[in-house]
Amino acid sequence: MSADNNLQVLNALDVAKTQLYHFTTIVIAGMGFFTDAYDLFSISLVTKLLGRLYYTKSDLLKPGTLPPTVSASVTGVALVGTLAGQLFFGWLGDKMGRKTVYGMTLIIMVLCSVASGLSFGSTPKGVMATLCFFRFWLGFGIGGDYPLSATIMSEYANKKTRGAFIAAVFAMQGFGILFSGIIALIVSAGFDHAYNVPSFQENAALSTVPQADYIWRIILMFGALPAFLTYYWRMKMPETARYTALVAKDAKRAAQDMGRVLQVEIDPEDAKIEQMSRDETNKFGLFSWEFVRRHGLHLFGTCSTWFLLDIAFYSQNLFQKDVFSAVGWIPAAKTMNAVQEVYKIARAQTLIALLSTVPGYWFTVAFIDIVGRFAIQLMGFFFMTVFMFAIAIPYEHWTKKDNHIGFVAMYALTFFFANFGPNATTFVVPAEIFPARLRSTCHGISAAAGKAGAIVGAYGFLYAAQSKDPTKTDAGYPAGIGIKNSLLALGAINALGMVCTFCVPESKGKSLEEASQETITEE
Repeated sequence: MSADNNLQVLNALDVAKTQLYHFTTIVIAGMGFFTDAYDLFSISLVTKLLGRLYYTKSDLLKPGTLPPTVSASVTGVALVGTLAGQLFFGWLGDKMGRKTVYGMTLIIMVLCSVASGLSFGSTPKGVMATLCFFRFWLGFGIGGDYPLSATIMSEYANKKTRGAFIAAVFAMQGFGILFSGIIALIVSAGFDHAYNVPSFQENAALSTVPQADYIWRIILMFGALPAFLTYYWRMKMPETARYTALVAKDAKRAAQDMGRVLQVEIDPEDAKIEQMSRDETNKFGLFSWEFVRRHGLHLFGTCSTWFLLDIAFYSQNLFQKDVFSAVGWIPAAKTMNAVQEVYKIARAQTLIALLSTVPGYWFTVAFIDIVGRFAIQLMGFFFMTVFMFAIAIPYEHWTKKDNHIGFVAMYALTFFFANFGPNATTFVVPAEIFPARLRSTCHGISAAAGKAGAIVGAYGFLYAAQSKDPTKTDAGYPAGIGIKNSLLALGAINALGMVCTFCVPESKGKSLEEASQETITEE
């Protein structure tokens, strides 16, 4: 079947002028991503506070910190949950429909955001076990949002601006990170004003007020609000026409739903759907040679590039503390009380989000349908490689006091080009290049490969970056290969991402059926 023979309802979507329903969909799907980023990144704002509250011993000379295993569990368990959710809900989205599963993921996110701020018992073990349990299931719900949001937006969009619309949904992550910092700033400033207590070095016992225990709970529970507010609108959205027509084979409902959305009359074309359902060419499954022949290389490309990107992206906290300390954004822990430390960390994260994270996302939105996915991804990986090596090779030079501004600029540019580059395109492309009945599943597999990379980046490199000298490692960590060697390895990983980008096809300006070869029949 040629593109000309495509269903009228799909052609109508492809050529539709940009209108209100496009922006409504961006907001509804984007608020899910806003919540995802808030929930995933807010934990880094409160881990230092958790260490002070639950692991400060009375005879210690410095504030308590989470032991390595606890720290890894608290921050990493949500990533593991996200990986599982991406695979499960990605598959379920192709089986039950995008809309039905979309509601489930939102309910899980709302309930588990609230539950993350509750705890059974008051012992360190009880609090951390509860937090980890609910953050795993929170991650599970967040995982479902990745394939479903991308698929819904791609199936609603017109072909001319589809890339920008999907990228705009993903760009809401930047605002989620920003919002988590702002909420933490407001809460910590309020508590610091209410309980004006001395710093740790002035009086260790009084530097952490018992009421500070509410701070991390309020910050984590706030993540339920944006998800809750969009639930009604998510449930009002009709199922996407591509799922209804191409997967559920219900031409009449697809035409009715999209006719209402586009405000035009659309012929259901039952006969054409009947003919398509008899065509054996496009019935191959995920585990078939036909899928491997048509899309095997594409799936390898989307998985490998997302995996490699997230290793680099999630390892940013390796040198984040060096950057923040270098410019004086975060002073030594003992010079602050517990609440002030939350405030300073939140301020630093908010500034980084404003200066590099948010602008990078929106540069992608602006240019993705002009220069294409492939060019942006290749350019992003290239500059990430350049700046990572530029930090790593003269690393000692950047750590000297006079060179701090250059160090921060390199750091900001690395992550600006991650966002104006593969961090956005790896999300967009898997939603465009696979057939409708496998689209959500393949996006989920690609996203899960990314989260596997995130786990390697956040934890593998946390251990690897420890000093080679065992006496200089962080408390509880074995000796590693050092920050300089870790950064060199990350530069090489970004370079490999450039190579793997050549396995990913360009989908700019094509209908979803063309990009996924779904309307091709064998002669």
